[in-house]
Amino acid sequence: MTSAPSVLDHAPVVPVVVIEDATDAVPLARALVAGGLPAIEVTLRTPAALDAIRSIAAEVPDAVVGAGTVLSARAVADAVGAGARFLVSPGWTDGLLDALEGSGVPFLPGVSTASEVVALLERGVREMKFFPAEAAGGTAYLKSLAGPLPQARFCPTGGISLASAPAYLRLPNVGCVGGTWMLPGDALAGRDWSRVESLAREASALRS
Repeated sequence: MTSAPSVLDHAPVVPVVVIEDATDAVPLARALVAGGLPAIEVTLRTPAALDAIRSIAAEVPDAVVGAGTVLSARAVADAVGAGARFLVSPGWTDGLLDALEGSGVPFLPGVSTASEVVALLERGVREMKFFPAEAAGGTAYLKSLAGPLPQARFCPTGGISLASAPAYLRLPNVGCVGGTWMLPGDALAGRDWSRVESLAREASALRS
C-alpha cells in the first residue's frame, strides 16, 4: 500500500472528466483547480485521455491528476507513465488489483456490494469507489455498510448531483464524491472555462 496522500482528502468533490480534445485539458484543469477542485479524474474512455493526463501533469502543477476507468494492468502502466497520480476503476479483479497495488500511486477500486468490500478489506485495501452510487443503493446502502464495515471509506460516484452530494458527504464512511455536474456539456463544447470554474467553486464549498 502506498503512503501517498489519500485521494479522498483533497476536496469534497472529484470531477470525473471525459476529454475528447487533448488541447482542452490544460484550460479545463486550470478552471477546476481555480475553483477549488484540485483532484481531477480523467477517464480513459477516449483516445485523447492519456495525452490529456500528460499535459495536465506537465502544465498544471497545482492539479492532482488521476486516471479513471482503469480496466487492465496495461492501462495502469500507461496512466502512471503519462503522469497520473491516482487511479480509479469501476470494479476490480485479482489481476487488476495486483497491478493497482504495484503502481506506486493511490488507487480506488470500485465496489457495489458488501462482499466486494469485505474482499478488498481482506487484501488490505480500505479506500474504495462506490459505483454506480445511485443505482447501487445510494446513501441508504452506504449508511448500512458503516456499522459492520467501519474501516472502509468511499468515494461514491455515479448519478450524484449538487443537490444529492451533501447527503453523501455527511456519512462517516464517505471521504468525497465523484461527479460531472460541474462539467456541463454545453460549457465544455463552448470552452466556457469561467463557467466551469464557477461551478467548481460551488462544488468545493460542499462540506460533510
